[in-house]
Amino acid sequence: MTKKSSNHITVIGTGYVGLVTGACLSKLGHTIVCVDSDKKKIANLQNGITSFFEPGLSEMIQEGIKKKRLRFTSEIQEAIRDAAIIFICVGTPLAKNGEMDLSFVRNVARNIGMHMNAPKIVVTKSTIPTGKGNELIARVIAAHWSGTFDIASNPEFLREGSAISDFLNPDRIVIGVNSPKVGRILKDVYADIDCPKLVTTIESAEMIKYASNAFLATKISFINEIARICEKTNADVEEVARGMGMDKRIGAHYLKAGFGYGGSCLPKDVRSFYELLRSSGYDFQLLKSVIEVNESQKKAIVEKIKKLFPKQIEKKTIAMLGIAFKDNTDDVRESAAVDIAKQLHELGAHMKVYDPHAMENAKEVLPKDIEFSTSAYNAAKGADLVIIGAEWKQFQKLQWKKIKNSMKDPIIIDGRNLLDPKKMKKLGFRYIGIGRSE
Repeated sequence: MTKKSSNHITVIGTGYVGLVTGACLSKLGHTIVCVDSDKKKIANLQNGITSFFEPGLSEMIQEGIKKKRLRFTSEIQEAIRDAAIIFICVGTPLAKNGEMDLSFVRNVARNIGMHMNAPKIVVTKSTIPTGKGNELIARVIAAHWSGTFDIASNPEFLREGSAISDFLNPDRIVIGVNSPKVGRILKDVYADIDCPKLVTTIESAEMIKYASNAFLATKISFINEIARICEKTNADVEEVARGMGMDKRIGAHYLKAGFGYGGSCLPKDVRSFYELLRSSGYDFQLLKSVIEVNESQKKAIVEKIKKLFPKQIEKKTIAMLGIAFKDNTDDVRESAAVDIAKQLHELGAHMKVYDPHAMENAKEVLPKDIEFSTSAYNAAKGADLVIIGAEWKQFQKLQWKKIKNSMKDPIIIDGRNLLDPKKMKKLGFRYIGIGRSE
């Protein structure tokens, strides 16, 4: 693999996107400086210690540090001045009105303008409103820097749990620019990645990000609606999804019935996209329904459980195996499993939870009197119901006969359709999947 050139790149923000971007760009041979105002976080990162779990990321960071291609600092002035390209990777959380809070982006833009010492390319990876965010960045920089600079958009399409593979082996790289020269420079940054590189306008690049996430969320809500219909018609949603996915026009990805979508990306992006359009006078009715279906899916799971124990749920012990929003991550943001556990706790059930990596984060968001178990076996012991809340593959390998023998009542609600229904029923469980006949 022959790299065209090496660049001095500064990545501002060491959250999920910033760390993955910095580590992977250093892997490609670029010289990377990652900046964050949190000095404790920077000190940990200098020792290869990350604040969240992502498979392979800590090892890649340690490799980059060892090869002197990756370093971390809280000194933003030096990092800006030494860079030819600056990536903005700070958070854009939702405000109370559902719109994006761009205060972190605005603050970074101000710092860039104040410390700029030569023309640079400022690239936004943070998800920002189409047609507004980059205008804001350019305006703030120009208020502090009278020289020239370029703005670009390079949206990320990373999935938590497989982010490194997604970065280094993507379906496509989207680069939004205002000049062909900047497009060529940014394509060169990714020269060693073999995939289509689509150069567009900045507005189109931003819209591609929003439209992609909106479509993926739509597929998830769609298949969850189909799952509810399957339960009423004795069809099996797994078979239905398999048959649908064989059609190349549809594809199999994201046709997985379950608790609904969650995490730090899809819920935020979908809601902010809807609010952005609504505030502009366009009512995106399809997207509104996608959001409503996703919320109602969690309520439907709780109703399913209430029907199992119509009069005595407050006397039942329920174990939730998997509390992260998905497998291979410790992220509990917008986790359907968290919401369901809270609702069942409010109904009076004694909740026990276990997750291979998300337990510390779960303790921050769940009521203190929920029981946090040290293993799946401890969580299931004495339970009247076990719920599979996240699709951790190790749950498939549990000694389910041992779990059955330790439960008060061997009932499973498989919220991710992870387990084999026939096998579980043969072991003596009452198995309840999502969109699957009992």
